[in-house]
Order: sequence, then C-alpha cells, then structure tokens
Amino acid sequence: MIPQWQAPAPRHAADDDGPPPEPPRSPDDPLIRPFFVTGGRTHPLRDGLRVETLISAQPWAAHAPLRFEAQQIVTMCQSPRSVAEIASGLGVPIGVTKVLIADLAADGYVTCHEHVELPIDIIERIRDRVRAL
Repeated sequence: MIPQWQAPAPRHAADDDGPPPEPPRSPDDPLIRPFFVTGGRTHPLRDGLRVETLISAQPWAAHAPLRFEAQQIVTMCQSPRSVAEIASGLGVPIGVTKVLIADLAADGYVTCHEHVELPIDIIERIRDRVRAL
C-alpha cells in the first residue's frame, strides 16, 4: 500500500544542513523537459542517425503545420545541417534531436544523407557544434 502524501515540515533559518535552494529561473530557461518534446520516447524510429548525418528538409515542409521543435528543424534544414548542428541550434540533447529527426523523416519532411567520407569543413562544423553543447 502506498503511504499518504504529507507536506514537508517548514524549514527554519537555523537548518543549514539541507540542500541549497535552487536559484531563481530566468525567463529564457526552458521549462519543458526533453522527454516531453519526444512524447517520452528515448529511441528514434529510424536507427542509425549519427552526429555527422546531414539532414535536409523538403522546401514545402517549411509551410507544414508542425510542432515548435519540428518546425525549427525544418527551417534550419532548408540547407543541409548535421544532427550535431541541429541539436546545438535547438539547445536539446542529441538523443532528443535524433528522435525528432526520425519522426520528420518517417513523415517525409526531411531526408537523411549518409556520407562515407566527410569533407573537412563539415567535420570542423560538427566539432564546433558539439563543443557548443
């Protein structure tokens, strides 16, 4: 049986042995946790997306009625971007980005391009975006 919830006892100024209070949130801090963005999923529908995989959006997808993050991805990918660049641009973990991209690819909004050998400028962009995370 689950015990009934009880409100915590009020803290006094003399109680300094507990955890420090959380700093106040700025208006720019995200309030939505990443798993809400993906609907609680942690694995993408399409497996095999790597951080260097290039993603390009269909031109018509920019006008599609998509959720906020999906719309951002489609807008960013009007010119090809790597998964790492997209994650950095959205400000979410790469795992969340992979789930969102896989959903968009399954619906035909984006195309994933795997390259055997990457040009040096793409590798440098990926490196810079991963460092930004």
